Amino acid sequence: MNHQEPPRYRPELSQASARLTHEVSALDERGRPSLIAIPAERPLTVYVDKREIVTLMTLGGAPEALVLGYLRNQRLVRTLEDIVSIQVDWSVDAVAVVTRNGILDVEERTAKKVVTTGCGQGSVFGGLMDEVDQIALPKEARLQQSVVYRIVDTIRTQQSIYKQAGSVHGCALFSHGGELLYFVEDVGRHNAVDAIAGLMWLDAVEGADKVFYTTGRLTSEMVIKGAQMGIPFLLSRSGTTQMGHMVAEKVGMSLLARCSGKHFLLLAGSARLVFEPELLEPLNAPRAARLA
Repeated sequence: MNHQEPPRYRPELSQASARLTHEVSALDERGRPSLIAIPAERPLTVYVDKREIVTLMTLGGAPEALVLGYLRNQRLVRTLEDIVSIQVDWSVDAVAVVTRNGILDVEERTAKKVVTTGCGQGSVFGGLMDEVDQIALPKEARLQQSVVYRIVDTIRTQQSIYKQAGSVHGCALFSHGGELLYFVEDVGRHNAVDAIAGLMWLDAVEGADKVFYTTGRLTSEMVIKGAQMGIPFLLSRSGTTQMGHMVAEKVGMSLLARCSGKHFLLLAGSARLVFEPELLEPLNAPRAARLA
């Protein structure tokens, strides 16, 4: 007899994805008119149990997942079952979140904010820094150099709002073999990572064997959020900050920056990366051969 597992709990969610680009008129350097696409940007004020928590500036492509991931990464809710519903209403640029039992000490927990270096002025509640010491990422996780290259190539060929209109950041979640699981773009990378955190929570996806990629800088906020999601690998085509590097070393995260083509800089967590020197031309090879 087959015993089916009961369906996993999911809160009631609206489906309020907004249009991601907007057309505007522009004149080029010769005065010639044209219509161009620019990323949409709209405010989304989050109300939890009728209490205003924050206003997020967002594209609006995955607003429910964004709000869910935001609440998770800020540690305002601990389990998916804490959330009864998330309802987005773009006519008033607001989202109503209903929790099952409220948020304990919500005033105290949201009082202290730190404005981060994230694009779009991200903010984290100050208490999150106190929880870094409690995060333990899997030491046994490994990432092959060839998979790093597969991820970089996948991002390079991914259809995106950035290629169409620019001015956005993208984040992606990959399997340990380099399979693309989620790709989200938003006006700030902190929003994109929160949206992926929300999708992971809804789909019961664990982070222990996953790789996170961002087009933006590896700031302390990005590293903390990646660690909270249990992800041991964080890749970026950009660089890192001193605090981002410090937090990565503190939590034992593998940090790869300046990922472009076959180049990268491994800044932390070197024991997890499996180098494959046969993938690269020898340093003493003729220049023409190395560029081929």
